[in-house]
Amino acid sequence: MRRFLPSLSALQAFDSAARHLNFTRAAEDLMLTQSGISRQIGNLETYLGVRLFERVGSRLVLTDAGQAYAADVQQALDRLEEVSIDAVRGRKANTALMIGTQTAFASRWLIPRIADFLAANRETPVEITELAPDADPAEAQVDVALLRGLGTWRNSRTLELFREELAVFAAPGLAARIDTTRDIDFRTMPTLQNAQRPSLWLSWLRATGRTFDGAIQGLRLPHSDMVIRAAIEGIGLALLPVHYVERERADGQLVRLFGPPVRMGEGFWLVIPEERVHRENVTRFRNWIALQSRVAVPIAERFPEPGSSGPDAPPK
Repeated sequence: MRRFLPSLSALQAFDSAARHLNFTRAAEDLMLTQSGISRQIGNLETYLGVRLFERVGSRLVLTDAGQAYAADVQQALDRLEEVSIDAVRGRKANTALMIGTQTAFASRWLIPRIADFLAANRETPVEITELAPDADPAEAQVDVALLRGLGTWRNSRTLELFREELAVFAAPGLAARIDTTRDIDFRTMPTLQNAQRPSLWLSWLRATGRTFDGAIQGLRLPHSDMVIRAAIEGIGLALLPVHYVERERADGQLVRLFGPPVRMGEGFWLVIPEERVHRENVTRFRNWIALQSRVAVPIAERFPEPGSSGPDAPPK
């Protein structure tokens, strides 16, 4: 028998219109015309024999039937997208390990170490995706997340890898011209600013008890990777997590100024959404990264609850 199924294009139009509650925005989403969306919705309502939308003044709202149908259609389309991607990849999505993190942590800490994990887990496809600083791992469709914070992510298990430690770095040529016995004068000392963390210098100054002159200013860059690149080029002093510049310090591209690293309140955490905790590939990654961060974690040990502090270990 022929299945009682509306056309896929009609379901996509309905799904977009239900999310936006606006035919024009749905048309932009699907690169169609507003009249095309309206026609698809009309055809779908005729096919089903029920009203899905109604107008309340100038607002478009879902009917009770439309609201229930929208939730089921979105789930069905998500599942159809998942199996289609599986077909393209030649494997099930849940056999892969999706790691979410921020660009700087991935490029500066994770990628230099992950070859060992890949070699020991050749049967596990691994993907690394970028997460926004305020991302919610439970909503981000990742198996594990590596994030900076206080360990308070909801609906997730957390393990602290290490505390963040900050220090001032500069290229050797610039460092030779800086008098570190004086207060920091932001009017004359070239400094670099991280736009993602605008209060970083002020937090470091308070933590170290150092005094300063002038307004905190300097070349502003969008993330730590660019700040590090600018520091290497001698453009200014950079305040950076020490584990981001291990290689540059070893190569002599950057030197540390103004004293030893200062431990800040935040740490770097492994965060696993509750629904992914018991996956075998997640367990393997958890135990591997615990060793990398010098935290000994037996396989059978339970994750600490969100907000609890893990062992206080220095970065590798």
